[in-house]
Parts: sequence; C-alpha cells; structure tokens
Amino acid sequence: MATNTLSILKPSVNNLSARIFIRAAGLEFEELDVWGKKSTPEFLAKDPADLTPLLEEAGLPRGSLWESCAIMQYLCNKHGLDRFYPTEPAERAMVDSAMFYLIGTFYPLLARATYPTLGFAQYAGEAATADVDDATKTKAAKDAEAALAPPLEAFHSFFLSGRPFVGGDRPSIADIRWAATLEFLRSIDYQFPAWAEEYLSRMEEALGDAYTEPATDVREYVAYVKSQAAGVPA
Repeated sequence: MATNTLSILKPSVNNLSARIFIRAAGLEFEELDVWGKKSTPEFLAKDPADLTPLLEEAGLPRGSLWESCAIMQYLCNKHGLDRFYPTEPAERAMVDSAMFYLIGTFYPLLARATYPTLGFAQYAGEAATADVDDATKTKAAKDAEAALAPPLEAFHSFFLSGRPFVGGDRPSIADIRWAATLEFLRSIDYQFPAWAEEYLSRMEEALGDAYTEPATDVREYVAYVKSQAAGVPA
C-alpha cells in the first residue's frame, strides 16, 4: 500500500498543486480520482469539509488532511524537503507569504472570473449565486477579471524580484501553487503579461513531467469547456 493516498479531482487547480508537488518530490503515493464520488458518508467521515485534495496518512492526528498548501507544507516538514520549503526563517516567510497572498487575495478574484466559464459552483454571497440577472453576473465576472492585474503584478514585482522563482533558483511550494492557479486563466483567454508566460515556462521546464503530466488534465478540461462554449462537438 502507498505511504500517501491523495484523493483528487483532475480538473481542479487546487488539486493540481498537490499533484505536481507529490510527483516533483518523488514521494510514494496512490492517487484516487473522486470525481462524482465525494459527499458520501464515507468520504465525509474522513473529510467533513468535503474538500479535495485530501491526503490520507496514518501519522496524521485525524488520519487525513485537506487544503493543498497545508498538504505540501506537511509533507515538506515530514520528509525534510528543504528544496521546496526552506527552513531558513526569512526564506520560509517569503514562501508562506506568497501562498497566503494567493489564497486570500488572488484566488478569490480568479474564482469569480473563471468559475462561471468552467461550470464550477461558486460560493454563497457571490453575484454568481445571487438572485440577479445574467447581465449583473457577467459584469461581476468581468470586474473580477479586471481586478486580477494588480495582485498579479505585486507577485511579480515583490516575490520574483531578481530571482526566477519565489524559492530562488528552484521552484518552491509557493511557485507550484501559483503556477497551477495561473493555468485556469487560460479558460477566459486572459492576456498574460510576458513575464507570466516566461514564469510558467520556467516552472514546467524545471519540474518536467511532474508538472506536465497532471497539468495536462487541467489543460484538457479547459480546452473542452472552451470548445463547448464555441459550439464545437465533444
């Protein structure tokens, strides 16, 4: 039996982060695609938040752990993977800050901008779930898309200033989280700054198949969604 069991949804960039990491780290794992299999009593017993990715491991206090950043942090700490998550306090703080900035600021905007196109459910209280007309929902998504540029540039000017990755000369778990997230912007034909395209290329080149293989699942899903919107038969 694998040391780690990772329950995932292949079209998700949150899941993609953990999928890239566990491959790049060379960890033994069993990957379970739970598309259409969540929300069951058995799954909720392990994961009452009903979230993926879900890591199951005997050493965890509850036997399981969700949230992609927490999973990557835990596995780095457990296996001494300093190359992905530095132990020097200042460098680790930069990695943590980059991840928390994505989760708290960038990703909510990205979700509002892309989830309607991707067909993903949005959160209660969002315009997309409110009792408003379609024009209002479309405007909200466009407003979120327009709001992506400042935090994206802040990431570039601060976390990547003078270095190819947040982690310095090699990708960190923050880089994995950011690169995976940026994959979803393809769904709305977002105009990437040149530096962002170069950053994604550096990430894929640095991590090789560990990045490309799981990223292909997300890319194929995005391509499928776009083809359906364009009226192209599946």
